[in-house]
Amino acid sequence: MSGGGLLVAGTTSDAGKSVVTAGICRWLVRQGVKVAPFKAQNMSLNSFVTREGAEIGRAQAMQAQACRIEPTALMNPVLLKPGGEQSSQVVLLGKPVGELSARGYHGGRQQKLLGTVLDCLAELRGTYDAVICEGAGSPAEINLRRTDIVNMGIARNAGLPVLVVGDIDRGGVFASFFGTVALLSPEDQEFVAGFLVNKFRGDVSLLEPGLDMLHGLTGRRTYGVLPFRHGLGIDEEDGLRVSLRGTVRESNTAPPVGEDVLRVAVCAIPLMSNFTDVDALAAEPGVVVRFVDRPEELADADLVVIPGTRGTVRALEWLRERGLAEAIVRRAAEQRPVLGICGGFQILGEHIEDEVESRRGQVDGLGVLPVRVRFAREKTLTRPEGEALGEPVSGYEIHHGIASLDGGDPFLDGCRVGQTWGTHWHGSLESDGFRRAFLREVAAAAGRRFVTAPDTSFAALREEQLDRLGDLIEQHADTDALWRLIESGAPQGLPFIPPGAPA
Repeated sequence: MSGGGLLVAGTTSDAGKSVVTAGICRWLVRQGVKVAPFKAQNMSLNSFVTREGAEIGRAQAMQAQACRIEPTALMNPVLLKPGGEQSSQVVLLGKPVGELSARGYHGGRQQKLLGTVLDCLAELRGTYDAVICEGAGSPAEINLRRTDIVNMGIARNAGLPVLVVGDIDRGGVFASFFGTVALLSPEDQEFVAGFLVNKFRGDVSLLEPGLDMLHGLTGRRTYGVLPFRHGLGIDEEDGLRVSLRGTVRESNTAPPVGEDVLRVAVCAIPLMSNFTDVDALAAEPGVVVRFVDRPEELADADLVVIPGTRGTVRALEWLRERGLAEAIVRRAAEQRPVLGICGGFQILGEHIEDEVESRRGQVDGLGVLPVRVRFAREKTLTRPEGEALGEPVSGYEIHHGIASLDGGDPFLDGCRVGQTWGTHWHGSLESDGFRRAFLREVAAAAGRRFVTAPDTSFAALREEQLDRLGDLIEQHADTDALWRLIESGAPQGLPFIPPGAPA
């Protein structure tokens, strides 16, 4: 017998589907329910490598952690990694299978993947008591409904009830809820069970009359009102929408242990991928992380990070156009700390030979590390472990670039020259001892009286965040009604809402 299930949809992108899904998963596992996450199709530049060497969205890896299980390719069978405005790399069951334009994907390829998606979901439902699925964007994207395999397409084919999440902090949540359901066909509407309000500030009693009216208009109830909480946007999916002003990733910004803080500037390069790498730095007391796009913003930075990117050559050109490349080269010559991760590591090298991503052939890098990079068609997907700076460290690799080293001191899979460091390893800074050792080196080179906290555990902080998400569901949702919905794993057959505003 298949386990129960639920599809968490949203009125918009960024309505909170990922964190609500994680919160439901954490709440369920704390009740003794064997639960797994699922997202049929994810578009994201933040990805993760499973133990079997499959690439999936980081949001699904985070949701698996909320379930206290290992992530697998079944949980995110289709991953789209944008390579620009018009095309994406298609990753199927954890392996890249080609590049497609948006028109090509929605014009036929997407629908052909429906069978694979349904098979993965059926396997999970046959293994777990419940599977909490996450939708994408909005289910009311009527221009894409014919080929949809992630919202109502999966709900109808798998017989899943749908919970629609709306971000009230943006305003217009009642119109968004009503309009989302009204735009659906009668057949799709049958699967929409109700709503969940996210990011509410203030007195809930003032909201309740509106929720009652919404129920009267739609025939659908609201399953909870989640209050606004800072710092819950963990492992966001889309690095393309990062704001450049101020701190992008919310951090605890706890006071420093020593006299000084450490300032980290992350270059917000185009097609930035796995910018979650710097979350572990932001978790350290006294470390301030900000994303920048101008050379003058590097002046007071103690550490500059060049993160991963889906377009290494394009990012390199952007750094030169902005004047950031010159500033980085000057920093390296002055022995001021610079860290390149994955694509950032490749950018710091002597040259890049790329006939895969940009197909631009040989392009000069910044030349501050003795590294030559050749892009291979096969993607490297591994979970390496090792030692650096006298501490154990682990991470994961996702790249087409093959690096040839010709000097420098060994550093993970890459090298360092002076205070310039480069590696392909994502996630290495989550290794607590290694992160602290690295920050001590940065502080010494920067002349800062910065002291690392001896007991900061990134894994423990992540668990605390996931428990906070579970608490939100447990304390602010009607969990009895929510469990009945999940356990039924069936459409609700609620009344049809005619399109258009109510009389």
